[in-house]
Amino acid sequence: MSSDSLAYFRKNRGSELAKLAEAHLQHDLSESDQAILHKAAGEFTTYALIGTALGLSLGVIAAMRVRAARTAMWTAFKSTEHPTHVTFAGGRVEPLPDLSPYLKPQRIGTVATYFLFSAGGLFVGGEAGALTGSLVAGRTITRDPDASDRISKAFMRFRADALRAEAKRLDEGRVVVDRFA
Repeated sequence: MSSDSLAYFRKNRGSELAKLAEAHLQHDLSESDQAILHKAAGEFTTYALIGTALGLSLGVIAAMRVRAARTAMWTAFKSTEHPTHVTFAGGRVEPLPDLSPYLKPQRIGTVATYFLFSAGGLFVGGEAGALTGSLVAGRTITRDPDASDRISKAFMRFRADALRAEAKRLDEGRVVVDRFA
């Protein structure tokens, strides 16, 4: 197994694209256009961070409420009287098993509840933050039509150069799967 099989360890392709993007950023855009892009990137990051934090917080709060309701249900169940046997019409008496140990809240359930609710809140909040952040960042970029046009053209040039670099890598004989590296 090579180190390129995990996305975290793949550095070469990202650094190539970063250099290409930086070159386009410096040559194709004015200082004001660069400032607009940096402001939009900051807004996206801020919204994504806030959404992630809110989602995680709401997930933890929901987990706390679920566990509190489960504990209250267990307390109510424990305090009531339970049948110990069943008497049939013919007079036969059968004992009923005690299910209390199986219904008692356990530590693994608490851990699973907090983990799953937190992960769900983190995902939903992060995605909602990324969505709103991208909308706000897009609005920031398109606020000035002239700057928006210049940024759009610069992005198209960058995309064309990135595709040319990809085609060059493929022409060099690299396998198709390697293009994702």
